[in-house]
Amino acid sequence: MHKEFIMGNAAIAMGALASGVNLVAGYPGTPSSEVLETVAKKRKAGTYVEWSVNEKSAMEVAAGAAYAGARVMVTMKQVGLNVASDPLMSLEYIGVKGAMVVLVADDPGPISSQTEQDTRTFAMYSKLPCFDPSSVAEAYQMVQDAFALSEKYGTPVFLRPTTRVCHAYASIDLKDEAEYQVHQPEGFVKDSKRWVIFPRLAFANHAKIEARNDGLKTEFADYAGNRITEGAPGVRKGVVAGGISYAYVQDALAKLPAEVRPRLLKIGTPFPFPEPLACEFLKGLDEVLVFEELDPVLERALLFTIGHNSLNTKILGKLSGSQPRSGENTIDGVLNSLREFTGSSVPMQECASKELPPQLPVRPPVLCAGCPHRASFYAVKRAMAGKKTIFCGDIGCYTLGNAQPLDMCDTCLCMGAGLGIAQGVGHIEPDTECFAFVGDSTFFASAITGVVNAVYNQARMTLVVLDNSTTAMTGHQPHPGTGKTLMGEVVAKISIEQVLKGIGVTVVETVDPLEHAKAVATVKRVAAEPGVKAIIFKSPCIAIVPPHEKHAVDDAKCVKCKRCIKELGCPALYLEGGAVRIDQALCTGCTLCAQICPTHAIGACHE
Repeated sequence: MHKEFIMGNAAIAMGALASGVNLVAGYPGTPSSEVLETVAKKRKAGTYVEWSVNEKSAMEVAAGAAYAGARVMVTMKQVGLNVASDPLMSLEYIGVKGAMVVLVADDPGPISSQTEQDTRTFAMYSKLPCFDPSSVAEAYQMVQDAFALSEKYGTPVFLRPTTRVCHAYASIDLKDEAEYQVHQPEGFVKDSKRWVIFPRLAFANHAKIEARNDGLKTEFADYAGNRITEGAPGVRKGVVAGGISYAYVQDALAKLPAEVRPRLLKIGTPFPFPEPLACEFLKGLDEVLVFEELDPVLERALLFTIGHNSLNTKILGKLSGSQPRSGENTIDGVLNSLREFTGSSVPMQECASKELPPQLPVRPPVLCAGCPHRASFYAVKRAMAGKKTIFCGDIGCYTLGNAQPLDMCDTCLCMGAGLGIAQGVGHIEPDTECFAFVGDSTFFASAITGVVNAVYNQARMTLVVLDNSTTAMTGHQPHPGTGKTLMGEVVAKISIEQVLKGIGVTVVETVDPLEHAKAVATVKRVAAEPGVKAIIFKSPCIAIVPPHEKHAVDDAKCVKCKRCIKELGCPALYLEGGAVRIDQALCTGCTLCAQICPTHAIGACHE
């Protein structure tokens, strides 16, 4: 064993490697991305790892490996679970021969997601066991426990860290490579009665699943991740917490007087809920306060336990209105709730007598200076000025095209949905010019079927592929169009243009959005074509190419019309005493501002 200061996601990856994982597949999504990237970096020979084109593909690749007896892990964020749910729901009934851990990183807040959905609730829905780590060290241990449980029962198992666990750092004990398990897959054994999901098999296995989960309630009562900490003598109040909320509760309880501290129940396996341990905890308690993020999973389980066992304890939490039903918990929020619950006189804010730091400035998200997506949106905006349009956006950096002054994202639902929405609007409003914007990575992940649907059903729409040669929003991961795999292999690039033409899109044009006049002309020409047509705006993300020659403003030519600022919204452009200036630390020399300046006052900086 050795100590290492490590991120939560990296700890999960190291726990998987220590468990002898044979294959890891996933799709990038904050806050989960670093798990798979760490496996790729630290893996030993024989461990296969891939960025799949989407979560459904990752789940099916991992299922195949597990059928062959491998230990596998699938990684995603909570919205990715929606994509993976089709194979996963059936896989629960089929089971696995090796072991499968489904790593789903939830995002309370949400900080970088379109939903606050709770994977613990999905675990109950899918009847799959779920581990909910409260710290970096526990995440490292729980992934190993999840592999063991999965192999024991032949079932997929969820590991559900949240953002604050995924991105926290801690110094923890890690196994040395000599201590890693070595797992040798048996190989696939033909048995259609086991691997082909007919209704009779599903019916028989459903009964087995229910019996297994009933047994896990008792087994989890003895699991180290679930435990009771006694409170002060005579105190008839209790607290239940899971995940990062347990860490907040620990910090808060340490600030309360010892004589008012309640009994504490930590839940590390929210499903199946460890009912026997909860019964032991509830004995002699009048009131219990529950801390958890997102759904009232623990609160509902406690209410069921009370009814099922004829107990008489009052449960306070989200359902009772005692705790917020959305967003993250905080240490201060937990402390204030515990202060009220226990009747303690601890000050509301520990630093109330100290001078508070100034509030951080409000800084809305914005497209980077020099981002080619800004040029793409601006070209479409100029080309379609004065026409009735709808601009359907998607999930990625380019969602920020909704911000002023661009205002080029009228809808955004989920990955790939913009294509379907544009088609739906077009069928109802034939006089509307319908555009769907999608990134290059998202095109491969979830947009191709939308294009097929549009061609087959004779829609009239313009698809705009914003090809910046990477998966920018989640950390610049490779995808099928980049010509490189996660394991560093150089492979043939899959051409988006050829895919579109193969589907049946006859008008496909590629243009550099930073060539503004040409880009505007291309949009006008292509949008006028009937049926489904496509424009590929191809220009690399500024994070993966060196900046060009920086630009500056010639005050002698500038008439202070501010068109560059008002129409582009580039963060490198700002006003100083009424004069337009370009921040040299941010400028990438993309030339877009220079191209639209009516007096040619912006040019290369030669200082």
